[in-house]
Amino acid sequence: MVVDVLSATFAALSDPTRRSLIDRLTAGPATVLELAEPFSISQQAVSKHLAYLENAHLIERRRDGRQNFCALKPQTIRQVAGWAEGYRRIWETNFQRLDTVLAEMKSGKKPSPSVKPKRKKKNPK
Repeated sequence: MVVDVLSATFAALSDPTRRSLIDRLTAGPATVLELAEPFSISQQAVSKHLAYLENAHLIERRRDGRQNFCALKPQTIRQVAGWAEGYRRIWETNFQRLDTVLAEMKSGKKPSPSVKPKRKKKNPK
């Protein structure tokens, strides 16, 4: 994934109103009017938020007569989830190691280091 796409996605999701719009769209496509209904902001402001989400490739809009329908574009969400998954695995492994060390400490055993500390090399003079 190109970092610019990832940056645009996170920037779009940084706003609570836009995250709320994404949450509403998980139930399925909706019109701009339906999406604007629960907010205490103008329809024009909601449209600007939707444009931001559309530019970040998180949603797509289609016109049907006089109504604009919005729907999620799951492929972008999948890309973000894939990126985050790598970090989740790293942290999960680290937490498993920590659990092992804590269990060894609790049982009175000396924790066995999983990685040996590097020794400094002496510089020959």
